[in-house]
Amino acid sequence: MIAPFLEIENLSKNFGRLRAVNDASFQIKRDEIVGLIGPNGAGKSTIIRMITSILKPTSGQIRFKGKIITGLPTFKIINMGLASTFQVVKPFRRLPVISNVMVSCLCPRAKRTGDWVKTVELRAQNALEFCGILDLALEPASVLSHGDLKRLELARAIATEPELLVLDEPLGGLNPAEAALIMRSLKRLHKGGRFGRLHSEGPAMLIVEHKLSELMKIADRVVVINFGSIIATGTPEEVVRNKEVIEAYIGKEVSAIVS
Repeated sequence: MIAPFLEIENLSKNFGRLRAVNDASFQIKRDEIVGLIGPNGAGKSTIIRMITSILKPTSGQIRFKGKIITGLPTFKIINMGLASTFQVVKPFRRLPVISNVMVSCLCPRAKRTGDWVKTVELRAQNALEFCGILDLALEPASVLSHGDLKRLELARAIATEPELLVLDEPLGGLNPAEAALIMRSLKRLHKGGRFGRLHSEGPAMLIVEHKLSELMKIADRVVVINFGSIIATGTPEEVVRNKEVIEAYIGKEVSAIVS
């Protein structure tokens, strides 16, 4: 039996008397895109911050590629092949866009697994081209629109050569055209399209997103959390018709979400 690629086991997080995440367990396979959804304040971002070791769990374990990563320094997790993006993008605002991505290209993992014959600058250019903002490479990050900042965040993450990409609301604040562009890029990346060429397999993905109609188009499975606890797991079609999920989060109009 093949071990799960990412395994969340009985994960909990307390903030004082508040239990933000309560005994959450789910898995991600190597070839999956998994959506993590739920109401605001349900605990989704807290789970992501524990996976990336920004927060330390109160209890439970996280395994990546069969190894326990709970509490490891974030840089070690990145060098194992797990990269992430966050709701609030914090680039080096005074640096050019390409310099922001070049920083990611300098991480040990990227230097180890990347195409060694390429310069760091060229690899950064390829990541920006993949995300559709190569034309902004020399602009300071401070002048980017919100949509372009989201694409920069994605470029920085994929420049680390991840095997698992964890995305916290990648479509937040984007208009429909920008959201569609990001999702097309993610789907292409997952299928093995990276930096203008095809690879045997792209990264697995865990995506937190409130724009369900876009998420359901690319997710293989969906995990639903409410008040810190997992209430449902299944395919997009199964989840949006789950009575408990409808009552807690989605509402009755489900046809447009999975169409």
